[in-house]
Amino acid sequence: MAALCISFLFQLFFCLVFSLPTGRNSICGYKSCPATNPSMLNVHLVPHTHDDVGWLKTVDQYFYGDRNNIQHAGVQYILDSVIDQLQKDPARRFIYVETAFFYRWWKQQSQSTQRIVTQLVNEGRLEFINGGWCMSDEATTHYSAVIDQMTLGLRFLNDTFGECGRPRVAWHIDPFGHAREHASIFAQMGYDGFFFGRLDYQDKARRMKTKEMEMLWRASESLTPPVADLFTGVLPNGYNPPEGFCWDQSCDDAPIRDDPDLEDYNVDEIVQLFVNTSYKQAAFYKTNHIIMTMGSDFQYENANLWYKNMDKLIKYVNALQAKGSKVNVLYSTPSCYLQELNLANFTWPLKTDDFFPYADAAHDFWTGYFTSRPALKLYERLSNSRLQTCNQLEVLGGSKSTSGPFGEGDSDTMKRAMGVAQHHDAVSGTEKQHVAYDYARRLATGWAHCEILVRNSLAVLSGSEAPRVFCENLNISVCPLTESSHKFSMNVYNPLGRTVSWPVRLPVNGSAYNVTDSTGKTVESQVVPLSKSTKEVRRNRGYAKGELVFQVEAPPLGYSTYIISMHKDEPQASSAKPTATRSIQNKFLKVTFDDTTGLLSSLTNLETNQTIRLTQNFYWYNASVGNTESPQTSGAYIFRPNSSDPLVINKTAEIQIVTLSNTVQEVTQWFSPWVSQVVRLYEGRKELELEWTVGPVPVADGLGKEVITRLETDIKSSDYFYTDSNGREVLERRKDYRPTWDLKQTEPVAGNYYPINSRAYIKASDDKHQLTVVTDRSQGASSLYNGSLEIMLHRRLLHDDFRGVGEPLSEPGEFSDGLVVRGHLLLTLTPPDTAADVHRPLAQGMVLQPLLSFQDGTPSANTKLQFSGLQADLPPAVHLLTLSQWDKDLVLVRLEHQYEAKESKTYSQPVTVNLQKLFSTLKVLGASEMSLGANQWKEDMNRLQWNPEKTSKPLPLSAKDPSPGEVTLNPMEIRTFLLRVQQL
Repeated sequence: MAALCISFLFQLFFCLVFSLPTGRNSICGYKSCPATNPSMLNVHLVPHTHDDVGWLKTVDQYFYGDRNNIQHAGVQYILDSVIDQLQKDPARRFIYVETAFFYRWWKQQSQSTQRIVTQLVNEGRLEFINGGWCMSDEATTHYSAVIDQMTLGLRFLNDTFGECGRPRVAWHIDPFGHAREHASIFAQMGYDGFFFGRLDYQDKARRMKTKEMEMLWRASESLTPPVADLFTGVLPNGYNPPEGFCWDQSCDDAPIRDDPDLEDYNVDEIVQLFVNTSYKQAAFYKTNHIIMTMGSDFQYENANLWYKNMDKLIKYVNALQAKGSKVNVLYSTPSCYLQELNLANFTWPLKTDDFFPYADAAHDFWTGYFTSRPALKLYERLSNSRLQTCNQLEVLGGSKSTSGPFGEGDSDTMKRAMGVAQHHDAVSGTEKQHVAYDYARRLATGWAHCEILVRNSLAVLSGSEAPRVFCENLNISVCPLTESSHKFSMNVYNPLGRTVSWPVRLPVNGSAYNVTDSTGKTVESQVVPLSKSTKEVRRNRGYAKGELVFQVEAPPLGYSTYIISMHKDEPQASSAKPTATRSIQNKFLKVTFDDTTGLLSSLTNLETNQTIRLTQNFYWYNASVGNTESPQTSGAYIFRPNSSDPLVINKTAEIQIVTLSNTVQEVTQWFSPWVSQVVRLYEGRKELELEWTVGPVPVADGLGKEVITRLETDIKSSDYFYTDSNGREVLERRKDYRPTWDLKQTEPVAGNYYPINSRAYIKASDDKHQLTVVTDRSQGASSLYNGSLEIMLHRRLLHDDFRGVGEPLSEPGEFSDGLVVRGHLLLTLTPPDTAADVHRPLAQGMVLQPLLSFQDGTPSANTKLQFSGLQADLPPAVHLLTLSQWDKDLVLVRLEHQYEAKESKTYSQPVTVNLQKLFSTLKVLGASEMSLGANQWKEDMNRLQWNPEKTSKPLPLSAKDPSPGEVTLNPMEIRTFLLRVQQL
């Protein structure tokens, strides 16, 4: 951020004033837009490049232009060439999007080049659009990570260019479908409009006929309009130039040959083609302004080719105006085009759903990537949790957290790695294999930097500088310290703003242990045997004989310490043995299994006296290899099974282990050598846990496989089901239906798949039962039959799907025999009107999991065994979304209301938080509210206003802050503050 001038008045809330590094004569933004002709068709030429932050090549390879045998692309040369060409004519324009690349390029430039670039930005000739660290995927990203990556990019632009670096328009030209929550985020960040390139082919055809290619997107049913309203436009040619007008060195279109003495003079031909193209495009839009994207993937490496021909195009097309032509061509930007649409003062159609699923042809649904690379999707989600912990502990630990007893640590490396991971060819799973490895490596490097910071901070807070280790492989029961030590301590850090209880499983070799909490109280624990799948997955990396299971509790934004010691005397054998039981239960839930099949047969909520029939099994869809009707195959992007009926992996499940104890009850099911599951009920928990293990998926039969689990119930769901949007608001889905147009369903399975980021559910039409599934990563889901819910877990395919990645999605895994994936689904059964009270905190707990760290031996007497960074738990409806160090004495805080309007009788109400009574170790000296992207003061936000078509739906109302220092949050509202703090 630019320099800040801060004044305080009796420690009340203050106003922070920007000191922007722009010249007095800056004419950026809408003021820099070129003149148009109101009596003509104005064609806005937008020179641009689309630079994937990794796809076929890694981020580094794309930047430097390395490995051009894969794809010719070098971002540094693009920016070099564009800056050179912009200086040659003040009329020329260029937009740039991916801040991750620009940040790197900018650091390498001389001061003189930086001054030139700053002048171009100040004059509106170089304009930043979108502005995030990347152009994020919209199906598989979590809203918290999207906000973070946008903030990272926007802050760099603001620090570097001030107000002239602030993007006005969101620009998602390549993502494969568009989420309503993304639109809501962009609106709350202060964007005036949003343009994208990909739209379902049926939806696009209808919109072209009705001139509804541009609309107002009402992106929240909870926030009062126009807070989440966003003008949205569909670009006419994806993000490519019109046919015949690509003048990049990678293109074959003819240049404009304007020497009349030459035999192949073609000005008249090119001009006429352009005029015809312009009128054809204008027929699908409402105003006398149209936009043409002049560029594509990694273009403008030789910008002279583009600008020389566009200069001529503008000259010769506009010259025809003297002969009566009504076409006016100009260099422009998306924001200048948007301004003209706004000035037209039209009424625009209203959009309230989303743009999923996306298909570009009858049998080509881009719904496979919802699940592609499931291990990377989980790693990204866990990395997000670790980044939030890292950010929080940097604040709570003070200056010694980044420079302390364990060395120099930082959160910035992890922020940049997570920013790259949100890219629409990263967490989406649609990159080449070596690029996927690079994304994972970056996340690992980021965590290595954060690890040092976390060690330093916990040393400051606890007073213990004893070595601390993190066990990265607990999911496969590997942790050298817990396996070998007879006595050790475990620190449980909780990144949530409320006290959490969490089941912990540690690999051990003893048969019984004594566990005590921070107060010295004994915690009930149990050693349970390892499942067969765990033993096979770890492949001699660990030697634990069992897992020590117990419940931990940690205070909000703080930690608790547990001391674990092995019993010297071997106790009697535990009850963790195979038994013949066919049901397990705790005080809240009861689960039964079928005596014949070994499958789940029912689920009962003992609190509400609800029982449903529940069966669950694993299946795989045969990945299509194409046919005479369509050659389309399943691949990284596309899901196209060759049959609507999946193949069952096994009609029965062998029950191998039943563990009955006071801490956990679990049943291990074995379906095949490559599919198994543990069904668990922990004591005191209201959810049923399904821990599934899938892989290596066999392909020796020559068949690619797309593996699902299907839950079947007697809930009468009437073809309706519900999925979350980027982990926040929930959208209603209906089989074979789209709210926006009359769907002609051509793929009965793939055409009904939707992305889920944290949950999906079905509920009875009579409002008696709701079955909710909370996931640990982004996946694809559907409900193809009444009362059913299926989730795709894993994909291993043998063919490319012809969407550019150029290789089959067949991950080799650690041992080159196929990837093994393990994950968790959490099931709840509740009445619909109280379901959110359970699944909202459950999903937040899955996203922000406690961080476990270990120290050998016993803590010293002066070690502080418990700590909380908050004075008290936040109200149940409030989530602390962000706590991050902004500057020396400045902290960025985001508070959100995590319930939708009318979702909960108890919690869908305004709730107030006192910022000055929030933290236990920080004194809040003042605060100023910002936009969601933290690059504008809230009071300075002044978005363009639009006229929507009328709607009969009642609009939600907003409660106000009762007094200075008190912040009121309305349902689904996120509020962002920059706090001036002092460590206590």
